[in-house]
Amino acid sequence: MTLQQEIVGNAMQMAVVNLYPGQTVYCEAGKFLFKTANVTMETRLGGPNGGGQPQGGGGGGGMGGMLRQAMGTAMQVGQRMLAGESLAFQYFTAQGGEGTVGFAGVLPGEMRALELDGTRAWFAEKDAFVAAESSVEFGIAFQGGRTGMSGGEGFILEKFTGRGTVIIAGAGNFIDLDPADFGGRIEVDTGCVVAFEEGIQYGVQRIGGLNRQGLMNAVFGGEGLSLATLEGNGRVILQSLTIEGLANALKKAQGGDKQGPTGGLFSTHAG
Repeated sequence: MTLQQEIVGNAMQMAVVNLYPGQTVYCEAGKFLFKTANVTMETRLGGPNGGGQPQGGGGGGGMGGMLRQAMGTAMQVGQRMLAGESLAFQYFTAQGGEGTVGFAGVLPGEMRALELDGTRAWFAEKDAFVAAESSVEFGIAFQGGRTGMSGGEGFILEKFTGRGTVIIAGAGNFIDLDPADFGGRIEVDTGCVVAFEEGIQYGVQRIGGLNRQGLMNAVFGGEGLSLATLEGNGRVILQSLTIEGLANALKKAQGGDKQGPTGGLFSTHAG
């Protein structure tokens, strides 16, 4: 059953979800806005694909089933701790009639509803996830250590599988691209990647070599030493504002910008 939702607003968008009786949607803790009185709210550890299932939800298997459920929850929580994600999800279910729930991201920007048909997974950057219907499974995908460490971003991704609607959020405005329309490969600021379909190859590469131009790019270009690379045929969503850019703009407005005229490699932004 497709999730009935509407994304409203401009600079800071919100998702308003209409639930059928008995229908459940879950969100990242801290991204709930409002609900109607007939919608119940429950906070659980783990997502719908593991130990986060409600009691009596069909886990079965007696003591063995309970143990597997507990181990699944522990594994999910451990992955989310390593990823720096919230440890809990909030579940909302309409009781006795249709209900409404509102969600929002944490940064000024757009939201997008992705429809999963079970054939392709979606991957998203940390903190992009807002909410999804219970038929969508949430997981953590760890990219190769070399890729993640060299890029500084993108080592840990959120992964969505199954069938149904998942809602993501980012900063600034979104643009949808397909690398196949640009010769099969695009190179992107590492902070601008929001999400991409399974089948897209995601990596990180250095900007130029260790030569004069490479150093000029790193020191004066504002991009540091690396770019994200996206290759293949599939949908890619990019954002126009990076968290680093927003943080630097706020510091500058407060008179605390220590980045100086060079930016890039000499940036003193936190993290």
